Amino acid sequence: MPIVEDGPPPAAHEAGEQHPIRVYLVVWGYLFVLSTMSYLVDYFHLQGTLRWTLIILFMLLKAGLIVSIFMHMAWERLALVYAILVPPLALGTLVLLMSIESGYTFWTRVLFLGGGG
Repeated sequence: MPIVEDGPPPAAHEAGEQHPIRVYLVVWGYLFVLSTMSYLVDYFHLQGTLRWTLIILFMLLKAGLIVSIFMHMAWERLALVYAILVPPLALGTLVLLMSIESGYTFWTRVLFLGGGG
């Protein structure tokens, strides 16, 4: 004999799951702070590696917040997260390896052929 449930269906099966607006406002605040900090890097005239490290760090933090909260990746299944994040990470790794190889090839040509280009 089948079991029949009485009562309304669970809330998760309704039209959609709603996240509290507070989460979005807090993330918006973090984005505002990170943007302010990235502008302060230029305001204080930081130069060299420190400047680019800070700019890239703030950029990656902002992108991570946007992807995880506003694109709802924080609430997705792990398989979908991997399907979206692994290909860019793999391509970035391959680009890094190609960059290392190009430097090796350049300096090998300079050393053995006496010219770089």
